Amino acid sequence: MNTDFLALLTQFFTTGDFGHISLATFLLNMLFVWIIIHFLYFRRSHRRDFYFTFMLLGITIYFLVYFMIYVLEDLKGKTGIGIGIGLFGIFSIMRYRTDAMPVREMTYLFTIICMSVINALGSTISFAEQLIPNIIILLAIGLCEGLLLRGKEMSKLVQYDRIELIKPERHDELLADLQERTGLEIKRIDVGAIDFLRDMAMLKIYYTDPGVGASDDAVNHQSKITRQEWEDVNQN
Repeated sequence: MNTDFLALLTQFFTTGDFGHISLATFLLNMLFVWIIIHFLYFRRSHRRDFYFTFMLLGITIYFLVYFMIYVLEDLKGKTGIGIGIGLFGIFSIMRYRTDAMPVREMTYLFTIICMSVINALGSTISFAEQLIPNIIILLAIGLCEGLLLRGKEMSKLVQYDRIELIKPERHDELLADLQERTGLEIKRIDVGAIDFLRDMAMLKIYYTDPGVGASDDAVNHQSKITRQEWEDVNQN
């Protein structure tokens, strides 16, 4: 067996480090990434696809930055250029998707990438100094999710079939019917385009976020209504 590998194993079991890779730093990064994804993001959105994406990004971005630092350290003057190009590539992958990513998911993606980069670059500082930015980011997300987004007004597009209720004088009946059929606490309703041939009207309902299920953007992106159709609604 290669003597260099045996030396690395000995170092790992005695110090917790595997060459330049610090096990403590890696575990710190994954702990905070997991807390953010599992307790803050997933509890509200229940999107398993993004759960998978965020966790894998947290791992791969950490090691990518780590190896860029130490593999390129022998190049001295070229190290900064290499790291700069690498970081540019990291943030560019936020456009690797085919479907449009909701703003909330994009924000979490950016946060996970930044946190992994910070923890990888901060391996040379003390553990306490590295812990502070992780705690600040965690508290900021928790504050926004727990307080600022509580009870916020959200919206949905609805294709409505009972067009006789869209008259202004029957607004209360329309509101009661929509609340009964959707189970949402609807605050207000905007009436858009009306199709008398199909007995259908386009409505936009505004309701208080119940705090369960997928995010509003994720649900609306599953709608069959095209962007052009919604622009036609706003124009009417």
